[in-house]
Amino acid sequence: MEIYMKMSEIASLLDAKVLCCEELIEHEVHSACGSDMMSDVLAYVKNQAVLLTGLVNPQVIRTAEMMDMRCIVFVRNKMPSPEMLELAADASIVVLATKMRMFEACGRLYSGGLMPQEV
Repeated sequence: MEIYMKMSEIASLLDAKVLCCEELIEHEVHSACGSDMMSDVLAYVKNQAVLLTGLVNPQVIRTAEMMDMRCIVFVRNKMPSPEMLELAADASIVVLATKMRMFEACGRLYSGGLMPQEV
């Protein structure tokens, strides 16, 4: 049985700010992954996932777009540049930012019912 979670619920669980594509915040996702290595994301992530990362560069947005991801959560108070937010808006990717560290953010989403990617 797959469990879905609205991105608005993710934002609430992580006490996150919506930085991009707020109009899509009620869409659902069914899995999440946390990584600062985009090569791992490319190797293991499937579509409709949430990416949690502390890596802040345009490659994060491009990787998420390639993998059909719908949401990126920047952890540890990391903030994407305006150029990154523009790339995300063009790709219709919701961007969130939280003060939490990746471990806590992933734990909260898991406890809230969002599942990890199947490998």
